[in-house]
Amino acid sequence: MNVQNITKQQDATQVSPDWWRGGVIYQIYPRSFQDSTGDGIGDLNGITQRLPYIASLGVDAIWISPFFKSPMKDFGYDVSDYRAIDPMFGTMEDFRTLLDQAHAQGLKAMIDLVLSHTSDKHPWFTESRANRDNPKSDWYVWADPKPDGTPPNNWLSIFGGSAWQWDTRRQQYYLHNFLTSQPDLNFHCVDVQDALLDVARFWLDMGVDGFRLDTINFYFHDSQLRDNPALPLDQRNATIAPQVNPYNHQDHLYSKSQPENIAFLERLRALTDQYEGRACLGEVGDAQRGLELMGQYTSGDKRMHMCYAFEFLEKRALTAAYAKQVFDQLEDKAGDAWPCWAFSNHDVQRHGTRWGLDDAALRQYAVLMMCLRGSACLYQGEELGLPEADVPFENLQDPYGIEFWPEFKGRDGCRTPMVWAAQDEHSGFSTTNPWLPVSQTQAELAVDRSERDHDSILHHYRRAIALRHAHTALTSGAQVDMTQTGSVLTFIREDATEQVFCAFNLGPDTAEVALPEGDWRVIGEDLGAVDAVGTAVLKAAQFCLLTREKR
Repeated sequence: MNVQNITKQQDATQVSPDWWRGGVIYQIYPRSFQDSTGDGIGDLNGITQRLPYIASLGVDAIWISPFFKSPMKDFGYDVSDYRAIDPMFGTMEDFRTLLDQAHAQGLKAMIDLVLSHTSDKHPWFTESRANRDNPKSDWYVWADPKPDGTPPNNWLSIFGGSAWQWDTRRQQYYLHNFLTSQPDLNFHCVDVQDALLDVARFWLDMGVDGFRLDTINFYFHDSQLRDNPALPLDQRNATIAPQVNPYNHQDHLYSKSQPENIAFLERLRALTDQYEGRACLGEVGDAQRGLELMGQYTSGDKRMHMCYAFEFLEKRALTAAYAKQVFDQLEDKAGDAWPCWAFSNHDVQRHGTRWGLDDAALRQYAVLMMCLRGSACLYQGEELGLPEADVPFENLQDPYGIEFWPEFKGRDGCRTPMVWAAQDEHSGFSTTNPWLPVSQTQAELAVDRSERDHDSILHHYRRAIALRHAHTALTSGAQVDMTQTGSVLTFIREDATEQVFCAFNLGPDTAEVALPEGDWRVIGEDLGAVDAVGTAVLKAAQFCLLTREKR
């Protein structure tokens, strides 16, 4: 079978309402995707311009990071108006055009909703902080100081320091899990929940196909404001925050991931279900209980459709042993959960650099992603094999990186502009100096150059995505019999009609793999798979994919 010749069905009317199950979602960071106005910042019309390219990858949907009106202290994740487009990105008419054009290309369009907090410039917060008895006085998390004037408890901000900021107007502290300019909304207030559901309804009515829900487990806090306990040194990890961040010193039992969250997620799902074919993707950020929460949040058909996992976004390499460990934990803690895996995104170092992957390994991991049970998120430029960009301190924009430099350089290295044309000034992203410098190392892998090379990683990603869509066992089937032998990971994906056997050598040394007996045939030949029967000899970064009809 030549999967290179398989094309994704582009007729949106024939797409299943469960398109998200096993779907491939392409994440767009709008500031850095395509500038159409010459101001050095990407925008909505730039995304529309590049939709044919995205559709050519064979992905099912796009996820667009925030483009709402914002002071941009956290580059759009600090919203000051949920129903307005920030002028730097365009207009509401530009968004409607983008949505229509995406649908015309057979692409679903998901938007990034940041519901846990707003900007301190949001009118809700302006009113809430004015005094203690206004109609929105309890829309944010306010607390009196301790008798000695210190914050009400020991909760920490992910971006450094206390999670509490003193406000002179109310003479109280307000909670901020991120920047001081990002006050947390009080979900214990039903009016807040209702207002946020109205925001979701506004965008669903406009025709968006779903939401990526930022920091979904941060919605509720402990109403008693109890101190978080210390986390023993041997239990700390850098999954959510960099190792140098004291945030990792606490077990965040009370500042997030509260049981009350379930009821709100069910309200959000009930709203979403009023619109056919919509999907909710929740981002779960919890270094100790992430998979357990994934199970809770996607359990049954009344909560989130899927949740975004962090296990493969950390610095720890994705070895066969670690993959087996993660899926064993997933089966134990959240057997019915539907995960959405990613190797790179706008918050972490690109995985090629993070894991030290060469060209062959990048290709192998792309195929692995397409074979694992769950949905998949690809981050813009991942399909080109882009490494992390080196952004000098004087060019940094990310407040997170500026705070923890030099041990942690922040998120700008994965947010540099998309490279479209190798020889063009600013690599085709803009006609002027962009908001972050274009990486010349990345420019060598630009889209135009990769398109001309039929052996490029770009074309490899297209073939890998086509392989996934060609086999329903790989999109929505079960995953069974996962084993790890040395550096080799094997498992079977199966549905009612087909089984697919997958073997990946994720180590540096050659290994032998005993292949299953029976009437199997090799698939994925043009992806670099090993053609073997009986026993396969897998060199580093090689894999073997076999299929047979289900008996």
